[in-house]
Amino acid sequence: MSVLFDRDGSLGYITLNRPEKRNALNFEMLIRLKEILSDVSKDESIKVVIIRGSGGNFCSGHDLSELLKDPMEVKRHFELCGSVMRAIRELPQPVIAEVEGYAVAGVCDLAVASEDAKFGLPGIKLGVFCFTPVVFVSRNVSVKRAFELAITGEMIDAKTALDWGLVNRVVPKDRLEESAKELAEKISRFSFEAISSGKKFFYNQLEMNEFNALAYGINTISLHSASEYARKEIRSFLERRR
Repeated sequence: MSVLFDRDGSLGYITLNRPEKRNALNFEMLIRLKEILSDVSKDESIKVVIIRGSGGNFCSGHDLSELLKDPMEVKRHFELCGSVMRAIRELPQPVIAEVEGYAVAGVCDLAVASEDAKFGLPGIKLGVFCFTPVVFVSRNVSVKRAFELAITGEMIDAKTALDWGLVNRVVPKDRLEESAKELAEKISRFSFEAISSGKKFFYNQLEMNEFNALAYGINTISLHSASEYARKEIRSFLERRR
C-alpha cells in the first residue's frame, strides 16, 4: 500500500509509503490520501493527524513521470493534488508534518523537523517552476524568501527553515517521532469542537482585513459561547478555581 493509516488513541497517523521514490506523489497515492482524509474528517474520536514518510524521507514532491503524460492527464493529476491540499486545509483536525530527509513544499498546519531535514522548491532545476507548491509556501514565509526558494531551486536546511518560519520545531533525528507526538498530544487534550472550530476560524480570518477579522471573531465567539461544550468547560474551570 502506497499510503498507510493507523492510529494511537486520539492521534491518527498517515504514512507515505513509497520509499524507493522518496515518497514522490503519484496518482495512486493521491487517491489513497484523499480517501483517508475523507474518512478521518468524519471521525471525531481522532483529534490530531500526523503525516510522515517511510524510508528516511518525508516527500520529494511529485513523481516526475506523471508530467510526461498527455497535458490533460497532467491537469487531472494536479487537480487531484489540489483537492488533497484542500482536504488537508479543510480537515477538522490539525495536521502535523513529521519531517525527515527531503520535504518539498507542504500544506500541513504544523511541522516538526529533524536536524537532517532539507526543504525546497526544486522544480525549476528540472524545467518546471513549482507552480502549485509555492502557493502555500508563499503564505508561510515572506514573499522574498518564498520566491528565492522557487526561482533558485536551492534546498535549505532545517535550521534555516525554522528561522524562516517554515517549520515549528527542529529536533534531533532520534527524537523526531517523540516530539511530533508530544505536540499532537498537547492539542488532543482539548475538545474536538474547540479544535475544529479554532482551525476553521484561523484560516478564514487570514483572508480578511484585521477589522473584518475582528468582527468575524466577535460573532464566532458569541455563537460558540452558547454551545453546551463551551459552557461545560467554562463552568468546570470556574469550579476548579474556587
